[in-house]
Amino acid sequence: MKNGRARKVYKPEIIENYRELLDRVTSKYKNNVAYKYKKKPSDTEVIEKTYEEYISDVKALSTSLLELGYERKKIALIGNNRYEWCTTYMAVTTGNMIIVPIDKALPENEIENLITRSGAEVVFFDKKYNDVMLKLKKDKNNNVNTLISMDNENIKEIEKYNELLKTGYKLLESGSTKYEDIKIDSEKMSILLFTSGTTSTPKGVMLSQKNICSNLSDFSSWVKIYPKDILLSFLPIHHTFECTITFLYGMYSGATVAFCDGLKYIQKNMKEYKVSILVAVPLVLETMYKKIQKGIKEQKKEDLIKKVTKISNILLKCHIDLRRKFFKQILDNFGGNLRVVLYGAAPMNKDTIIGFNNMGVELVQGYGLTETSPVIAAETDKEKRPGSVGLVFDDLEVKIDNPDKDGVGEILVKGPSVMMGYYENEKATKDAFNDGWFKTGDYGYFDKDEFLYVTGRKKDIIVLRNGKNVYPEEIEVLINKIPYVKESLVYQREQSATDTMLCAKIVYDKDTIENILGKKSEKEYKEDIWKEIKKINKNLPVFKHIKKIEITTQEFAKTTTQKVKRYKELEKVSK
Repeated sequence: MKNGRARKVYKPEIIENYRELLDRVTSKYKNNVAYKYKKKPSDTEVIEKTYEEYISDVKALSTSLLELGYERKKIALIGNNRYEWCTTYMAVTTGNMIIVPIDKALPENEIENLITRSGAEVVFFDKKYNDVMLKLKKDKNNNVNTLISMDNENIKEIEKYNELLKTGYKLLESGSTKYEDIKIDSEKMSILLFTSGTTSTPKGVMLSQKNICSNLSDFSSWVKIYPKDILLSFLPIHHTFECTITFLYGMYSGATVAFCDGLKYIQKNMKEYKVSILVAVPLVLETMYKKIQKGIKEQKKEDLIKKVTKISNILLKCHIDLRRKFFKQILDNFGGNLRVVLYGAAPMNKDTIIGFNNMGVELVQGYGLTETSPVIAAETDKEKRPGSVGLVFDDLEVKIDNPDKDGVGEILVKGPSVMMGYYENEKATKDAFNDGWFKTGDYGYFDKDEFLYVTGRKKDIIVLRNGKNVYPEEIEVLINKIPYVKESLVYQREQSATDTMLCAKIVYDKDTIENILGKKSEKEYKEDIWKEIKKINKNLPVFKHIKKIEITTQEFAKTTTQKVKRYKELEKVSK
């Protein structure tokens, strides 16, 4: 059983809810720039909002929602990373309402399903979702009664974000104390997040403000973000990693969050905003590093870089750090200020980690799940170990369940950032815990210095290079619905150094397929099955698309309980 109680680097300020977070920001950082953004990528004007302006908008928006009677009601939120997303999230949660952040990348049918299942009565959204929301409001099988456009669209059935904000300010000016009178119960559900799912039953994770605030406090004792830091927000903000670290920890630290204009603008925005901290997934970092290596090669400076790196590392051992001076020209391509990259969600190439560190950019890996708010362990500003996911947080306990001879077993965790349970799913909640310990579903082990290593998913989760999680069994359920398909196996193959594609091995029933499609060659049957796979892909997010199939009539090897021996079948699939 491990935790980091002896490893704490900084003394954190303990907060238990978002009201206390706003109080902290107001007392320490109200004049700091909270957000920077442009209305369009081509704009030269950068809009800035101070924390004082931001908190005023939060109070006004929350007051307006409370006046409409939405206290303790669920409010869904879907859209790009933007200022209005952040004000809405905080207005809802500090106003004693429940926020339901929805993944913007989901197909329409899944967006509709999750909003319906959540019981949300209000939805804030980007204009991209106008048609979906209007359809939802007409549907009598959900609770949606108010639609609010963050783009202030002129549509009769849709309210405008700006108008709601103006109403809130008028109510405050007239003496409304509805917002100030709210008392936050830190341990009640305040955030409802749905896990990734392709069937009708993705799980809803219930989180309290205390869950997330305990994680903020823990993270602040491991890694320091300073008030002068500028973070670039480009990962989906509904996701707990981006939400907790960039948005909430950035706020906790009084730092500035700059909103990225889009993935293709990351490098441009880093230069424009002089970004000092990046929260990323390995794919982004590996792409950046490859660009650096390509530039070095094109300029024929490989030998020079090797010599400078060697000298720099020798000096570093003597406590003389000249890395950023030696590699200034390279760092200037990314704005010149980048000092820390916080990353997680997928394994990172060790060469990339070492390469960035050699240039004076510290890479800090973290590990966690939505159910743990999210971070369980991370490297610290003082202690790093490439290949590990770091040290377990101070307030958490982790143990390895049923370790094998190498010390590898399932990672179990206990502590204040562990979820309350799964929404309206007692069985799944019960199954997720073992005598009070949350079962992560990941296998891992500790080394002699208490660094945690994750070796793989217990249930064969596929983690793509962009950090997205794919549960193969969920896609297999959809494939197996094809009438002549007996069973299927979804797996991954490396398409290139930075891209992973999903493949499927499909067992079809020869008699059934002949009855339905007539007698054909195997090549023709493969073409027919591929058409069905394309239909399935249409209702899935792009990252879950099957890109290659293999068909056979030979059934998979199974255990005595008729479970497919995945590892055996994966050895057989075509390379």
